Amino acid sequence: MNIHEYQAKQVLKEFGVPVPKGGVAYSVDEAAKVAEDLGGPVWVVKAQIHAGGRGKGGGVTVVKSIDEVRTQSERILGMTLVTPQTGPEGKHVGRIYVEEGSDIARELYLSALVDRATSRISFIASTEGGMDIEEVAEKTPEKILTVSVDPASGVSAHHGRQIAFALGLEGEQVKQMTKLIGNLYQAVIEKDMSLLEINPLVVTGAGDIICLDAKVDFDSNALYRHPDIMELRDFDEEDPAEIEASKYDLSYIKLDGKIGCMVNGAGLAMATMDIIKLYGSEPANFLDVGGGATKEKVTEAFKIILSDDNVEGILVNIFGGIMRCDIIAEGVVAAAKELSLDVPLVVRLEGTNVDLGKEIMANSGLPIIPADNLNDAAEKIVAAVKEAA
Repeated sequence: MNIHEYQAKQVLKEFGVPVPKGGVAYSVDEAAKVAEDLGGPVWVVKAQIHAGGRGKGGGVTVVKSIDEVRTQSERILGMTLVTPQTGPEGKHVGRIYVEEGSDIARELYLSALVDRATSRISFIASTEGGMDIEEVAEKTPEKILTVSVDPASGVSAHHGRQIAFALGLEGEQVKQMTKLIGNLYQAVIEKDMSLLEINPLVVTGAGDIICLDAKVDFDSNALYRHPDIMELRDFDEEDPAEIEASKYDLSYIKLDGKIGCMVNGAGLAMATMDIIKLYGSEPANFLDVGGGATKEKVTEAFKIILSDDNVEGILVNIFGGIMRCDIIAEGVVAAAKELSLDVPLVVRLEGTNVDLGKEIMANSGLPIIPADNLNDAAEKIVAAVKEAA
């Protein structure tokens, strides 16, 4: 789950992380009031959307008067902000963050993430703050430092000093960085963050270290432990189909293709999408129904897939280990009848009660195309979509 920048800073502030003062606003008058309360002479007006690169799209601007705060707030509020991370459709800006200006001497990069390769929390630091870390990694990888923290011993002062020295900090700044790393690690662990990115982390003219921006992602599987974080969820920033899927414990992500996928298991879902591409088409979604899908759950999954107008065919790929193939078949048949399915449907079943599942589909009277294996399924759905077109 993602949250907005201002929310991320509120969370980090609880752990003693230094952030600039600021306030959220939903109208021009509220923005002006926040600026007046902060005092001057410089403010930063920032669009709040769940995407990076806001400055490149005109969503972040520095102003030097209350009148400018009003002018820029009016411009940004309600705009469709297009950034490298939003895609060409952009995102609607419904709120802004007005923040006090900072005297920036240096811009650095710092992030903490769950490193799956080491099963540890790793800090990534670079002197190239303000740039996309992917670009830095590609062009100047030597400017990136990765420091992993052993979960058995936890974070120590030497982690902070190692990062501080790599970033060229000295004196009091080394102490600040050591404290900051400890506080950030505590925040990541206690709040079950999967990603914490501060870009830029700045050194001010006075020599202080401040988190000028903050992006935080939380492990959705751990949100039940954090009702306070759940309250920060902004449904306006999420795809309606993904919101609907979450109600039924379905893992759904909309993509740009035309073949809808319903699969059980994330690995099998990824393989299914790959083989659709191999046969010359594109998947319309990632949808994992999980290991304990019911007939009702499968029906809802179909509804969500078909809510995408780009879907021209559906591929169901199920390996019934915990899940029974006959339950899946009943759900597929029920959904196809209820929704008056009018696009090609290919179903590949394997595993527990597979013969019964195939019998249910064969006797349904529906034009369901059976497949023997994954290759066969992908080839048939791509061909069926082309023929239907």
